Amino acid sequence: MYNANALNAYQQNSVNTASREKLLLMLYDGLVKFIKLGISGIEERDIQKSNTNLIKAQNILLELMATLNMKIGGELSKSLMLLYDYMYRRLIEANVKKDPEIAKEILGYAEELKDAFEKAYQQIKK
Repeated sequence: MYNANALNAYQQNSVNTASREKLLLMLYDGLVKFIKLGISGIEERDIQKSNTNLIKAQNILLELMATLNMKIGGELSKSLMLLYDYMYRRLIEANVKKDPEIAKEILGYAEELKDAFEKAYQQIKK
């Protein structure tokens, strides 16, 4: 019990003290993780596991959409909004149909975005 409380406190502190760039990276890490767990749940025919994790991935996409600054970001923000919206809708479809192929498609996009932002984050840190 104590270890779980300590872990939760550590994770909360990590989020509270992280830079905006690091938070974005954490969101992408979570997105990839939860899509993978959702796919695993579908393949294992564990409806609760797939549903829970695909919904978590959908919630991360909603958060990513909410944090886009459309005024400052211009065309990049518009493009990301369209991509996030597409990914969100496809994850809903994957969840409803329990189709791992749809989720794998979105996983590919999520991994590409994560890799791109990781590279950008490394450049910012230099």
